[in-house]
Amino acid sequence: MLLSCSILVISTTNASDGNASQGKSIFVLAGQSNMAGRGGINAGVWNEYVPPECQSSPKILRLNSEHKWEEARPPLHRDIDILKACGIGPGLAFANSVLKKNISIGDIGLVPCAIGGTQISQWRRGHTLYKQLMSRAHAALQDGGIIRAILWYQGESDTRSQEDAKLYKMRLAKLITDIRSDLKLPELPVILVALASAEGPYIDEVRKAQLGIDLPNVKCVDAKGMQIGSDGLHLSTEGEVQVGQMMANAFTQFYGLIFFVWASFSDGLVGILIIIHIYVLNIAE
Repeated sequence: MLLSCSILVISTTNASDGNASQGKSIFVLAGQSNMAGRGGINAGVWNEYVPPECQSSPKILRLNSEHKWEEARPPLHRDIDILKACGIGPGLAFANSVLKKNISIGDIGLVPCAIGGTQISQWRRGHTLYKQLMSRAHAALQDGGIIRAILWYQGESDTRSQEDAKLYKMRLAKLITDIRSDLKLPELPVILVALASAEGPYIDEVRKAQLGIDLPNVKCVDAKGMQIGSDGLHLSTEGEVQVGQMMANAFTQFYGLIFFVWASFSDGLVGILIIIHIYVLNIAE
């Protein structure tokens, strides 16, 4: 069975800035070590191998620790997660994959914020990591652009305690709600990763919380089965690339369903014509 449907949406809002859609599309990268990137790390040293999916591009920028934009090159978190060696993370694979999908969102701006070894309680509103995330997100907007999504990969440290594992879903929902509120983006998409590995015995509880999060515009991709490095905890370079690509696929689902409608009202564009095609293909064996 092949099902095809088209949805037509027309907006006629007044344009206050006809070039608003041409600014950077900003993505905030937050969480702990597997977001910061440990791909290619051996004995505390990165092997400097950059896979094709993580190559630099003039269309992909990175906000450095001094809040300046520069061309993104791995490791993305080298001056952010400074207490541990950083290698390949999912960020560049995500950005390159989004660009290859021919989505017209302009240049991509990545905002690294992840810190290895952190628990979700350390990311609560009012705490240092939350303040740093907010500071960097606001700095990223100073010369234009739109925050398109939060990319969140964290939870390994919350598997050590049964109490933390039980509270994870509530804490994650509160974090997402607070970020959206403080950025004044109530429908901001959030893409999170369900754990592939853990520091403690309560991984199933944390994974259940991540996969079961029930908030609008939140998608969870599952890292279970991704290749793990020799330390048994961190994703390999290959695993990081695959997670980045899965997050890109999740983002494009947001893009097709809500992005154009939201942009037509928030960006002040005139006479937007939106056609969304949905195809469902069932092939009987």
